[in-house]
Amino acid sequence: MIRFAEKQTDRKTEMLAGLTTFLTMVYIVVVNPVILSDAGVPFEQAFTATVIATIIGTLWMAVFANYPIAIAPGMGLNAYFAYSVVGSHDNISYGTAFSAVFVAGVLFLLLSLTPLRSKLIEVIPDSLKHGITAGIGLFIAFIGLRLTGIIKAHPQNLVALGDLHAPSAVLTLVGLAVTLVLMMRGVKGALFYGMIITGIIAYATGQLHFDKGIVSLPALPDGLIVANPFAAIGDVISHHLYAVVFSFLLVTLFDTTGTMIGVAQQAGLMKGNTLPRAREALLADSVATTVGAMLGTSPTSAYIESSTGVAAGGRTGWTALTVAVLFVIAAFFSPLVGAVAGLSAITAPALIIVGSLMISHIAHISWHQLDEAFPAFLIILSMPLTSSIATGIALGFVSYPLLKIARGRWRDVHPLLYVLAVLFFLQLAFLPH
Repeated sequence: MIRFAEKQTDRKTEMLAGLTTFLTMVYIVVVNPVILSDAGVPFEQAFTATVIATIIGTLWMAVFANYPIAIAPGMGLNAYFAYSVVGSHDNISYGTAFSAVFVAGVLFLLLSLTPLRSKLIEVIPDSLKHGITAGIGLFIAFIGLRLTGIIKAHPQNLVALGDLHAPSAVLTLVGLAVTLVLMMRGVKGALFYGMIITGIIAYATGQLHFDKGIVSLPALPDGLIVANPFAAIGDVISHHLYAVVFSFLLVTLFDTTGTMIGVAQQAGLMKGNTLPRAREALLADSVATTVGAMLGTSPTSAYIESSTGVAAGGRTGWTALTVAVLFVIAAFFSPLVGAVAGLSAITAPALIIVGSLMISHIAHISWHQLDEAFPAFLIILSMPLTSSIATGIALGFVSYPLLKIARGRWRDVHPLLYVLAVLFFLQLAFLPH
């Protein structure tokens, strides 16, 4: 089923790729519960729900789609859940908000069973696909620089160069240098080995600590938060959460679709304009979102950090299977995982390097054609500046048909793109982000 030879890979390479992806995305089991706890969700509940949703979605991707793409609760969506849905409404508890996530997940699941999501990948113009891939690359490189303090906030210029003498910045730069040397020497799994060496340096210099121990048992204090589907639908209707459901649905749909296109292109898995086994792949996040809402976590999405595993050689579902198994183990080692995930300098070099690899897709954009180039440029520019993949995609989808109409080539645009442009305009103009 995995077909290593056909993909020109082997089990060892795939496992190293899985380890690399895991190490770059495992922060989510700490960050996601911290954000959801601001909405009142018990930390233990959110931690276990995050792990279970990640395992289910990633296993589905491994077994049914055979892709090296991991699924986990999406950043941005968790903040929207905690601060916009629950935090700004006194009459909405986190249980009611999870009802909205559950309903969005069910609609998402039904949508994934139709040809629409697969068709969506086919009708997205090549310039937008390359823009999405390059934008994601710029976004994750920016994340790596920001989390380690190499780039910091600035009151006038928004961002500025941080303190390069700070321990986290020095460790990041050392880790970046080590990883680049390994890559230049052709070492397989250079990204993973670079993180290991950086982790050892961090421990030796006193930056990595294991004060809270190593092992702890996972728990679900609230049990199933959403146990009755009809009660969940009733919550949405009684609290008029239609806009919330629509926002979750639209953002998750394009966050995942955009990420899958970007990672699949990077791995060479696209066949022309189509993604083989697209339905199986796209079902992964919808199933995980539905189950995750029942347990107590925000919507899931394909993870851009999967690109680090692809850069390490991952080409098949064995990479995703490795990630899922590691998350099973992580469920019992939350203090250890929290310590490593809490030191972003260990994983930031991989994010920065992968960003440089993904930005190369701008070479395939027709920059001499403004109607093709400008929407792609908007995507690339807005993803890191808004910290949202979905917002970048939205701006690209709205501007693309407008420019085609202005050029008199409106017939070149697929009718589905016009529908999506209207939906994205409504979402950008009238709904919270």
